[in-house]
Amino acid sequence: MILFCMGASVNKVVVLARGLGKRMRQDDGGSALRSDQQRQAETGVKALVPFDRPFLDYVLTVAADAGFERVCLVIGPEHDEIRKYYTEVEAQRLQFEFAVQTDPRGTADAVLAAQDFVGDDDFMVINSDNHYPLEALQSMRALDGPGLPCFERDALIEMSNIPAERITGFAVVEVSAEGDMLRVHEKPDPELLARLPRPLGVSMNCWRLSGDHIFAACHAIEPSVRDELELPTAVQYAIDTLGIRFRAVPLQAPVLDLTSRTDIDQVGERLKGLSVQL
Repeated sequence: MILFCMGASVNKVVVLARGLGKRMRQDDGGSALRSDQQRQAETGVKALVPFDRPFLDYVLTVAADAGFERVCLVIGPEHDEIRKYYTEVEAQRLQFEFAVQTDPRGTADAVLAAQDFVGDDDFMVINSDNHYPLEALQSMRALDGPGLPCFERDALIEMSNIPAERITGFAVVEVSAEGDMLRVHEKPDPELLARLPRPLGVSMNCWRLSGDHIFAACHAIEPSVRDELELPTAVQYAIDTLGIRFRAVPLQAPVLDLTSRTDIDQVGERLKGLSVQL
């Protein structure tokens, strides 16, 4: 039996900012960065890479524009820089809280760190190194239950700053004829891709979830081959075992990705002229 998890208006966002930034810390020797960008890249804390403002300020401005009000930043115990910045930053639209993920044990483990913040409420999960379009977050707020935006892969390749070879390795969402998520396929092989219906939808780790089921799912799953607790695995458990329905909302829109130093120039060009209002 498939259940639809009804939820009240959602105003909480959990931002995954615990990553180690290994690729950002790697100096490719070919990226001509400003001295302040160079220093920040060396720390691996991608969220604070400076443009006119730190990158995460632009990400959170979109969340505020979409109507979200409460933000929980999931950080590591060593991330005093993020905590200090968002404790002191001037903000009229957003309230900030923090949760500490002691060890980098995967995205589901990061979500578990925010359990006290979320409670049983519906909430959004986003990455700190992705700038999502407003329509993606608005579409998630408009749902009356869990879901994710499915970014059309060809549109991502055409419209985003992300190299095509990187996008082709992203997780692909299998969707039912009714528009429900069936499964997220990590690193799909060519045979699987060939049989999936077009257009292909890509998951960019942007989710609307509900505390009344996702924490139980995160606790129930086993670590992946990378010895991490993965959020897509917890979502799959919620679908298959708990009977939760996840809506897949198709979108033709870009996502800015700040993974490595080679992304900084292109992301900076895309952010020019955008205002920040937290």
